[in-house]
Amino acid sequence: MGSVQRAMRLLESVAEHQHGAPAKQLARETGLALPTAYHLLRTLVYEGYLRRDKGLFFLGEAAERLSSSGAEQKRRSTVVEALAHWRDLIGVPVYYAQYRDGEIDVLCVSDSPGSPAVEEWADFRETGHAHAIGQCLLAQLDDEARRDHLHRYPVRSITPYTVRDGHSLLRRLERTARMEPVIERQEYALGTVCAAIPITLGNTAATMAISLPAHQADRLPAATQQLQAEIGRLMGSLAISISI
Repeated sequence: MGSVQRAMRLLESVAEHQHGAPAKQLARETGLALPTAYHLLRTLVYEGYLRRDKGLFFLGEAAERLSSSGAEQKRRSTVVEALAHWRDLIGVPVYYAQYRDGEIDVLCVSDSPGSPAVEEWADFRETGHAHAIGQCLLAQLDDEARRDHLHRYPVRSITPYTVRDGHSLLRRLERTARMEPVIERQEYALGTVCAAIPITLGNTAATMAISLPAHQADRLPAATQQLQAEIGRLMGSLAISISI
């Protein structure tokens, strides 16, 4: 345990020196005997946590991977916490999705026993034409990307309310205003209505969405408006985090 603690102190000390530091300085800053510091530094270099260049020690690839992983987990935690807060505040399940590498990717869902999420009974990736999340993401793409997606995942009937063909869907998407929420009523799942709010960050198409039982459809406009306001309020702090 003592060796681990000393190694961690060395890593922390190296991290404070953007332009590197020599062994003697690191030993002094961590209160370690120079032979002990040398031994631990060599071990950390061998394991990839540090690298040595011209007598100076820098963080290595292994340490940078840990840092990157930790930052990614923190970003994801921020999104998860935001969705859980909105779930409890509005009383609806909340979804977060992105369009990545040509696919609809639902990255996070926050629901509760009293407000369960929509069951994915048909693959969300293949049925983007039928649900609010997919329609919202497709509406943010250019025409070529939309047509490419629909070529790979043709429009097909999911329920009696599903849009009937690709041309009808494209016309609908073209009429959708850039930041206008997308409303879908029982097109993906009978007994369910959904709304998706577009979020565009640079070239990333993303959306936050909610769902409600069809018999509570009268709640959908107010709930959607409330979620829009909440997203707007937190958008600054979420701007980086939603790139999970």
